Amino acid sequence: MHGEPSEARGIAADLALAMLVLVVVGTAVTADVGNASAGPGPAAYAFGGLLAGLMFVRRRWPVATLLATAAALIVYYRLSYPPIGLAAPLGAALFSAAEQGRLRWSIGTAAVLLAVSTTQRIAEGDDPAYVLGFESVTTVGLMATAIALGDAVRARRGWRAELARREHAAALEREREAARRLEGQRLRIARDLHDLLAHTVSVISLHTDAARESLRDAPDVAERSLAAARAACADVNRELRMTLKALRGANAGTGSTGSTGSDGDGDGPVPGLDRLGALVDTAAAAGLDIEVRVSGPSVRLPAISDATAYRVVQEALSNVLRHAAARAVRIDLDYGADELLLRVRDDGRGDGRGDGRGDGRGDQGAGRPGWGLAGMRERLTLLGGDLRTSSPPDGGFLVEAGIPLRDPA
Repeated sequence: MHGEPSEARGIAADLALAMLVLVVVGTAVTADVGNASAGPGPAAYAFGGLLAGLMFVRRRWPVATLLATAAALIVYYRLSYPPIGLAAPLGAALFSAAEQGRLRWSIGTAAVLLAVSTTQRIAEGDDPAYVLGFESVTTVGLMATAIALGDAVRARRGWRAELARREHAAALEREREAARRLEGQRLRIARDLHDLLAHTVSVISLHTDAARESLRDAPDVAERSLAAARAACADVNRELRMTLKALRGANAGTGSTGSTGSDGDGDGPVPGLDRLGALVDTAAAAGLDIEVRVSGPSVRLPAISDATAYRVVQEALSNVLRHAAARAVRIDLDYGADELLLRVRDDGRGDGRGDGRGDGRGDQGAGRPGWGLAGMRERLTLLGGDLRTSSPPDGGFLVEAGIPLRDPA
């Protein structure tokens, strides 16, 4: 459907050129301004019809049309018919060949035909001064104009095609980048869900176990444990709403990752180190003795680094609660010039190797790294940081995370 108007315009242009060539050649034949011509006749007008007819095939066979036009003109002048010039019958063929990228054919044919015509005219007795000084100059100018116009149209068409290709490539690259960003958002959301649920389920499990054991002998302790489990449920419910809202934003392609989430539903900001106290209190209520030490000038971290630091501590405490059989945990926050060094160490059973080279006590059992530590390592790698885990010789388990203090490039 889109090609029909363009094809109709092309046919109309061919028809107009054919009529123009026919009128110009017919007029020149009728005028018969030659000194030694054979005079106008049906054959001379037939050549005009032939030259006009070639305009209908110039698009499909530009070089063949050009050569056929040049050959017809040479035969015409060899038969001594009235002069009709070269530019008018040859101009459209020169234009079409140049437009189709046949620039050398256009220039070469024009030069050969001009040389043959000029030599023939002078040999027949025409005034050399008139032929060389006026007519040849005019013909060269018209031919050069036709060739230049054709080449300019070709160049402009190529320029537009290149712009279209670049725009298409840029659109594809934008789509790929959007897909990469969306995939990254989904991975971050998946890690958040894992960290959140793993920590909260561990806390709830410990508190419910404590409540069950003390229900008969110490009802007040059981009540506090159940209240702590209920508070953990409320916290996880709130954060789940935030995460689901971020997931909806990612699926909608909005680019939102839920960095802030106040929408009237009780949602708060994504957890950061400002909520470290509440996290420590929750773990302490489960029976851990937790000490937090801060060294160096405390600085405000970028939002993504702040959330990552919180999740590292959360995952480390979750692993302590589930696997370590520990009584005490020490959390160190060491603020350096370019990096926050975060350490979480417990006095539990370590990773079962005792050589200080452990790859991490994961959330799937001692000695087997699980998804939690793998998720922490991926988070830190994306930030340009790193994660190290080990079992020191004097016992326990150590998680060390280096978190950049500046936004990742």
